[in-house]
Amino acid sequence: MLIWKLVHHVLEGRGLDPDTPLDDTYCFPELASLQIKEGVITMFKGCARLYHQTIALSNLPTRQTFASFYCHFSIKHTTEGLRDFALPNATWSKNFQNLYNKFLELSKNGGWKRIPSHSTTAHHLTGDPLETGIGKRLFLRNLDSDGVGFEYSMFYNKEERRMVCLFQPGPYLEGPPGYAHGGCIATIIDSTAGAGAVYTYGSVMTANLNINYLKPVPLGCTLLVDSRVEKIEGRKVYSSCHIHSHDELILHTEATALFIKMNH
Repeated sequence: MLIWKLVHHVLEGRGLDPDTPLDDTYCFPELASLQIKEGVITMFKGCARLYHQTIALSNLPTRQTFASFYCHFSIKHTTEGLRDFALPNATWSKNFQNLYNKFLELSKNGGWKRIPSHSTTAHHLTGDPLETGIGKRLFLRNLDSDGVGFEYSMFYNKEERRMVCLFQPGPYLEGPPGYAHGGCIATIIDSTAGAGAVYTYGSVMTANLNINYLKPVPLGCTLLVDSRVEKIEGRKVYSSCHIHSHDELILHTEATALFIKMNH
């Protein structure tokens, strides 16, 4: 009954401010006799914050007003406290780790930059409006276990307009027995080339993707996905992308992509 009373109080919005410290006696004297864990208190404050954000959205009368609110909200987003999935974990193969160390070393001279990767936002630029919002996940980071899906880490070279992605396809990406599904290959190409276009030119959307599958990709192998912005014409960004084996001896896939600059 006490939990329901708290939830009802939050949903009714009767004075529960998500930014106000919540102690044992706030709003409900009977809380003083209970040892409520900090996690429960945090949960109710989160409910209150979600409630207030929902009210704010419902009061936006026009598309123009919503766009203004959306841009303002996205600039304030933060990745503080979120896990960076682009850092090494125990499922990375030796080849993956070696390739990661190679680009990490190259990043020390300022030519390359390691790109962080969280589960709730796409490209992690300062002020980037591309965030997924409450209760959603980035498609490539939608699994709770390491190593079973998309294991990847990206590095960007501004001068060369290149984005490389070190990629290890897990067992949940299987297509033909023992090999990665063509759809996941298309996804990592789109994500890598798209991220390169974003870092070079700003927020874009994919307009066209042409892929030639040359060699099947074994599950668990380490791949080097190498994309480059080839030219920019107005709002159009043309990119190329190649997927090689970790030692660059095998060309698995080649692709071209067209991205369109978004109007905000």
